[in-house]
Amino acid sequence: MSIKKNILLLSLGFSLALSGNVDAQQKADKADSKYNVTIDLNSVQNDKVQVTVLAPTINQSEVTYVMPKIVPGTYSVSDFGKLVSDLKAYTKAGLPLAVERLDVNRWKIKNATQLARVTYWVDDTFDTLKREDVLFEPGGTNIEAGKNFLINTFGFIGYFDGMKQLPYELNVKKPQGFYGSTPLKAAVTTDTADKYQIANYVDLADSPLMYNRPDTTVLNLGGTEVLVSVYSPSGRVTSKPIAGTVKNILEAQRSYLGGTLPVDKYAFLIYVPERVGKSGSFGALEHSYSSVYFLPEMPEEQFSSTIRDVAAHEFFHIVTPLSIHSEEIGNFDFINPKMSKHLWLYEGVTEYFASHVQVYEELYDLDTYLQKLREYIVTSKEYYNDTLPFTVMSAQVLDKYEKEYGNVYQKGALIGLNLDVRLRELSGGKYGLRNLMLDLSKTYGKTNSFKDNELFDKITELTYPEIRQFFTKYVEGSEPLPLEETFRKVGIRYEPVATQNIISYGGFLPGIDETTGKLKVADTADMDAFGRSMGFKTDDVLLEFNGTPITAQNIRDLIGVELQSLKPGDKLTFTVGRINNKGVLKEKKLKGKATAMKRAQQHVLIPDSNATPAQLQLRNAWLGS
Repeated sequence: MSIKKNILLLSLGFSLALSGNVDAQQKADKADSKYNVTIDLNSVQNDKVQVTVLAPTINQSEVTYVMPKIVPGTYSVSDFGKLVSDLKAYTKAGLPLAVERLDVNRWKIKNATQLARVTYWVDDTFDTLKREDVLFEPGGTNIEAGKNFLINTFGFIGYFDGMKQLPYELNVKKPQGFYGSTPLKAAVTTDTADKYQIANYVDLADSPLMYNRPDTTVLNLGGTEVLVSVYSPSGRVTSKPIAGTVKNILEAQRSYLGGTLPVDKYAFLIYVPERVGKSGSFGALEHSYSSVYFLPEMPEEQFSSTIRDVAAHEFFHIVTPLSIHSEEIGNFDFINPKMSKHLWLYEGVTEYFASHVQVYEELYDLDTYLQKLREYIVTSKEYYNDTLPFTVMSAQVLDKYEKEYGNVYQKGALIGLNLDVRLRELSGGKYGLRNLMLDLSKTYGKTNSFKDNELFDKITELTYPEIRQFFTKYVEGSEPLPLEETFRKVGIRYEPVATQNIISYGGFLPGIDETTGKLKVADTADMDAFGRSMGFKTDDVLLEFNGTPITAQNIRDLIGVELQSLKPGDKLTFTVGRINNKGVLKEKKLKGKATAMKRAQQHVLIPDSNATPAQLQLRNAWLGS
């Protein structure tokens, strides 16, 4: 609005009125340029909740509402549109607009310049009836009226095509007494509702919430507020002991990262079911400022060990991809994403750090750490294609190489190990992979993405010419990692095949009992003499070893550590569940004595008693000794 300079006799009142009108219009324009979303948790119908989206200003005749097909961190198709039903669009006057469903995840709305709001109902994934609709629980959604709502926001809220950079106001209507655990900071909170302001859809999708009656513990770690929130239907798992475990690993990570954590607030959202979920899996999904867990009940010691290892991995994602990510991640396409070729960085280095921090900060001893590294080697060599270039696998992980994805946690971690030792070697022990990640964080950061094809050259620029050769051979190329050479540099003997005396567990083939979700004896055809003397039978459900409940999460520790700590002749007991003649599962104790047997073990790692001073010096730099 223009006013001629020679008109001087303007009343003060007119000036203020004009100013007020401009301010009001600016506020109105600003309000119209964002989404206003309401999720009503009070009115659950048929296990569904209603979502209402007040639309931003739309200047085109048609617009498409989109629910994500794929979300960051999952590397698989989710099709969250399949959870949406009865989507309707209305004008300000409440008149319906024509809506056409284009496919499972998209709806076209006509006469969109008149669009005021969209409403629809959302189902959850936890109890879906269709096998093809089952999702890994940490990346899914849960609706249990009056009990628990796990809101991975990408499963409830979408965006208009071409408009995902606009801000969101999220309003959650909650039952009395419920608390919303989330990394988000509420702008307004009351007994019955919470309001959150989020910068854009990418940040919204990165911000899960869990609503239930609260069981929370808050930690303050050097300026970082850490929320530990637990939902356990049985009440047998609580937040306080978990927070103690989390505090130990986060303190170690804080020291490992140079004394500070690069986030102001972080949330651990932990759902502990009474039985195995529809996916049959347990685990976690990372976000930039939080992580969501779906973990089984187990004795406190085993739960602490599990949450420590899983939380260590998920929390390290504050470095990658929060501070270091490619354009494919920074501007994620939720319908047709282009995958980055650097999963070795996002998941591999993260997994390497999750175990390395524990030996570096003395939560692991050397033998425990070497056993962890051996597990990476065995799994990557036995179950995955070791000659497939890692960058090629990463770029095509959604389709052609979907079955190779699990190797990001195995060979990906070993890439991190080899790169770390090589950097330490070239720098005389002074510069390692942690230093490189910190330098990359400073170079890029949360808001600045790198170009996929330029990362290796940037790393070389920051480090040494020899590192470019490393990437060319072992990450872009098909050469297997130089494990024997790398371990020799730090005084560790790596033997691809070695004969050792071990205490037998029986030699039967283990499996999963579909009814109970517990481990069982799947096949006894190759059972050894100890297994036959104990009397294991096919379909025995494995319940306890020497009084400790057996789970899928602790079986490796029980067999690989506790059993192996016994001496030949020591008494031991396996408790199994066995179906009797009446078809009833009854407990039966199988008693015997520990029996040593010679076994050819693959990929054995042993500290070299003849290691040179130079090798020990490099090992100390690598492990922080």
